[in-house]
Amino acid sequence: MTTQTLPPAAATTAATDADWWRSAVIYEVYVRSFADADGDGTGDLAGVRSKLGYLKDLGVDALWFTPWYPSPLADGGYDVSDYRAINPAFGDLAEAEALIQDALECGIRTIIDVVPNHVSHEHPWFQEALASAPGSPARARFWFREGRGTGGELPPTDWVSNFGGTTWTRTTNPDGTPGEWYLHLFSPEQPDLNWDHPEIRREHEDILRFWFDRGVAGVRIDSAALLVKDATLPEVPENPGPGEHPNTDRDELHDIYRGWRAVAEEYAGSTEGSRVLVGEIWLPDSERFAKYLRADEMHTAFNFDFMSRAWSAGELRASITTMLAAHAPVGAPSTWVLSNHDVTRPVTRYGRADSAFAFSTKRFGTPTDLALGTRRARAAALLTAALPGSLYLYQGDELGLPEAENIPRELLHDPMHARSGGVDPGRDGCRVPLPWAGTHPPFGFSTPQAEAQAATDRPAVAPHTRLPDDTAPPAGTHRTWLPQPLDWSAYTVESESADPASMLSLYRAALRIRRNEPDLGDGLLQWLDAAPEVLAFSRGDVVCVTNFGDAPAALPAHRELLLASTDLIDGQLPPDATAWLRPAHHPA
Repeated sequence: MTTQTLPPAAATTAATDADWWRSAVIYEVYVRSFADADGDGTGDLAGVRSKLGYLKDLGVDALWFTPWYPSPLADGGYDVSDYRAINPAFGDLAEAEALIQDALECGIRTIIDVVPNHVSHEHPWFQEALASAPGSPARARFWFREGRGTGGELPPTDWVSNFGGTTWTRTTNPDGTPGEWYLHLFSPEQPDLNWDHPEIRREHEDILRFWFDRGVAGVRIDSAALLVKDATLPEVPENPGPGEHPNTDRDELHDIYRGWRAVAEEYAGSTEGSRVLVGEIWLPDSERFAKYLRADEMHTAFNFDFMSRAWSAGELRASITTMLAAHAPVGAPSTWVLSNHDVTRPVTRYGRADSAFAFSTKRFGTPTDLALGTRRARAAALLTAALPGSLYLYQGDELGLPEAENIPRELLHDPMHARSGGVDPGRDGCRVPLPWAGTHPPFGFSTPQAEAQAATDRPAVAPHTRLPDDTAPPAGTHRTWLPQPLDWSAYTVESESADPASMLSLYRAALRIRRNEPDLGDGLLQWLDAAPEVLAFSRGDVVCVTNFGDAPAALPAHRELLLASTDLIDGQLPPDATAWLRPAHHPA
């Protein structure tokens, strides 16, 4: 059997403590929806602390927390008003420090979100800017500009927001007359910072030190390619060349991240291990993407190409090959992720006629085959866990949760829904609170004891707008900040823990094997000859085979079946399935 060898993502296959991030399994925690310790229907840090045993048993190496800071929650916490505090709904700074330390005692590191492109409109800096005159030092921290047109009635540019609509909002002067406009690549509640201003750079480096000093092992950098803008504010070219886009992937960004890497290196040799920088970088150009991963910039960045591809042997092989080749010259490991808090859940996405992901295609009422999607999501779980580099897992995917698609529109929080004119359902469907136990909402998300305590201070049922019959919980049931589907009892941790064939049992087995197999994680991948609808590769003494075809596929010669996403059929791999094997002969 001939093989094709791709360059290794790293020179070593076994990560040292300093290199923990190269092979880590990192679990994304969306705090608001993970676990509720105080019974108010919103997740909190005490809830996460209460579930550390679950996370340790699952087999994760680190937790990535989406923003846990004070915020008016115009965009799920990505509108930050204070980077050195905790959202009171989640706890306080002492609770965060205790969580970081408790997790470390379980062998789990903490990665937090930093949102450097913008702040909340309630941030003191922006409030000061609004109260200051045009041209003032306070406004220089942001992008305030006069409008176009005879009376400044037109926005300074025609840039389009990532949430749809304009990127500019006009202010009102103290006398009530129209004032300057300010830039926001996302919602109006998220004014963009001016990264040409030296104070912005100093502030963010200080924020990194603030959290690194508290034992945080790394930061995930939100919208990392958007910080720098062309100060002349030109319109976006029809086909911008490398570095030519006025607000995305500007060459000046790399100097910023070299400064951040220098801060991270100040903590080299600490007891918690390396401090790492993880970029959220959506770029179609793999060479431009890799520039952020040079030795003096970020450690890793999210590989969204793989997550966005359709369920297809050709598509996913092309993505794997492209991304490993892009990472190899800079010596960085790739990351592998099937979803996150912005993306349609895998069991729903993979059950659709178009199983690729794009924000522009999200629509209400898109048909899905959940049985098919679940088979494919199980296969995808093993495929991604066998790839070289680090693995990211979004909370609830280990339970096989589907997208919650029947949330009443009046209860949707995500600004993407409102900014689309109601066409896009938004991202709330993948952010519904997790089901832990029981047969009806809140499925153990809020414990009975916490609910009883909360009921002494507030109504047992939150004052939501009326729910339709298919989402309304039984009378007297505590409601969560987003309603849970009534049929989620089959997806609870309690139910799946008792079922050896569940998605949770599959993930636990896969992560246990991954941890114990020195050839998995960072290192070499060799493609093996296979049928067109089959992907097969070896990772030392482990072979991974995924069947994308419509008929069972023969497995290569092997001496042991380690794990499969479903039962074999007469020794063959069924459609939409993955198996991990020991090859017939030990690798040389």
